[in-house]
Amino acid sequence: MKLRIAIQKSGRLYEDSIRLLKECGIGLDNGLNKLKTEAYNFPIEVFFLRDDDIPQYVEDGVADVGIVGENVLLEKQRNVSLIERLGFGKCRLSIALPKNEAYGGLQDLQGLRIATSYAHILSDFLEKNKISAEIHEISGSVEIAPGIGLADAICDLVSSGSTLFTNGLKEAEVVLRSEAVLVANQELDEARRKILGKLLFRIGAVRKAKNNKYILLNAPNEKLDEIIALIPGMKSPTVLPLAEAGWSSVHSVLREDDFWEIIERLKGAGAQGILVVPIEKMVV
Repeated sequence: MKLRIAIQKSGRLYEDSIRLLKECGIGLDNGLNKLKTEAYNFPIEVFFLRDDDIPQYVEDGVADVGIVGENVLLEKQRNVSLIERLGFGKCRLSIALPKNEAYGGLQDLQGLRIATSYAHILSDFLEKNKISAEIHEISGSVEIAPGIGLADAICDLVSSGSTLFTNGLKEAEVVLRSEAVLVANQELDEARRKILGKLLFRIGAVRKAKNNKYILLNAPNEKLDEIIALIPGMKSPTVLPLAEAGWSSVHSVLREDDFWEIIERLKGAGAQGILVVPIEKMVV
């Protein structure tokens, strides 16, 4: 019994999806132009598919689970279960206007012709905000639509914004913030659910590791209580005496988001020799 997982065969989610599986200790031989491959150390089979097709394959049970952009999941409107947000492939679906057009808010979209590949998401957004606009659904090169007179604005994926700039456009309104998500067929059997549970456990350990750093520092003993209060760790810091009297070595874990602020406070409290080490896996 193997869990069949569909991932993007090329494009912005491919490399991160493969990296995630390998960081989970899953050995893959993903040779060039392969349509599928099996892991040699975990009961999983990987299908390489077009991003737009993944929700359909998962709904139909051809694949048990899939990694897909949330924007695609919402646009395709398939009956699958969203299992986990994966934290990579982040982008936003935004409405963009010619850069010389003034924009004062949503009401400026009234009556416009908007070109997009995401007609369902855009329609829901406009309806929610009581905006009446004409949607032109096109499948590619959305950004050229205003320049050739097809539309007044576009709704498309944005990451750096360089494509918009190149085509004389500016981002006006964010419709959706998206990232890669793990989705599953709604009727998985018990055996495949167990394999999925093991995969989710590994994904959780990898993601926790990315969000945390291991920290080692030297602290004067009279400042230990103050320093420990700054870095409580998963349960509590490890404190070991140094060869030099009156000093201890303190080991703990810091959240990435808190790192720089706490480092400054640690130095202010008298900590010295601060070392920060990435964590490969983290099981709590």
